[in-house]
Amino acid sequence: MRARWKRIAAVVSAVAVLGGSTACSSSDDDDELLIYNAQHESLTKEWIEAFTEETGIKVTYRQGGDTEFGNQLVAEGAGSPADVFLTENSPAMAAVERAGLFADLDAATLEQVPAQYRPSTGKWTGVAARSTVFVYNTSRLQPDQLPKSLLDLQQPQWKGRWGAPPPKADFQAIVSALLQLEGEPATAQWLAGMKANAKLYSDNIATLKAVNAGEVDGGVIYHYYWYRDQAKTKEISGNTALHYFKNEDPGAFVSLSGGGVLASSDKLDQAQQFLTFITSRAGQEVLEKGTSFEYPVASGVPANPALPPLDSLQAPEVDPSDLNAQQVTDLMTKAGLL
Repeated sequence: MRARWKRIAAVVSAVAVLGGSTACSSSDDDDELLIYNAQHESLTKEWIEAFTEETGIKVTYRQGGDTEFGNQLVAEGAGSPADVFLTENSPAMAAVERAGLFADLDAATLEQVPAQYRPSTGKWTGVAARSTVFVYNTSRLQPDQLPKSLLDLQQPQWKGRWGAPPPKADFQAIVSALLQLEGEPATAQWLAGMKANAKLYSDNIATLKAVNAGEVDGGVIYHYYWYRDQAKTKEISGNTALHYFKNEDPGAFVSLSGGGVLASSDKLDQAQQFLTFITSRAGQEVLEKGTSFEYPVASGVPANPALPPLDSLQAPEVDPSDLNAQQVTDLMTKAGLL
């Protein structure tokens, strides 16, 4: 236990250095709501601008990663200056929830979010979603040659033919879902197959570029990286297409971006208002009409018209509060992927 807290302290120290140099949108002000933001900065800035315009409440944020901020909040405990925590994926939210650091969300917020897009505890909520996909090079794979399941990628015929970004919280969330759905032995076996078969990349964009260039036949990423490039120059996606596993396969996992209010906040009312706003129709329309290409999950707002409807993806049922980032990190480290 003591060694674990030393590791957390080291991570917090590194994040603190980053926060002091580049991670703040502006100088923190005691009168402003403070968000620890692990969502995409451009999306959160859109939410903040719309919220401030509607309410007059000023908001600042610190930019960082899911895991780093999750660990930092656990280490800071009741002394954290943060009022709100936003993530790209659920495991960091679950870690902060297990530490008992979230306030109950207002009923007005929970009523706007269908039950499948938030944990039953009511301690935090989904605010957006992204789907796991298999992106493939259309010159190297035909539709009838695509893997039918994420689990197929551990088989010998896929050796050297696919890629993924194991260091990223995005990919680790996918493995967290695999762990919940299939159990530890099957997950460990799949990770061993990944170590044997996959080419490893730094992030989703590097993986997409590699598939587009024909370095590998395909790769496991989140959908919106492909749609963003398709909406612009198609420079890193023009030779590719997306395959959705569907059929409640682990590879059809839909990851929730989370939002929660810190119980230690001295601006609880304003923090609750922020979560109510971004799950409202106005807040979710930022996703529908903007350029993030992430899925709205609340207030009945449909997805960007370029995307397949969220309810058509046939995602497996995953409890976001039970996604275990630490266990996944341990398994991936043991497999030699981290």
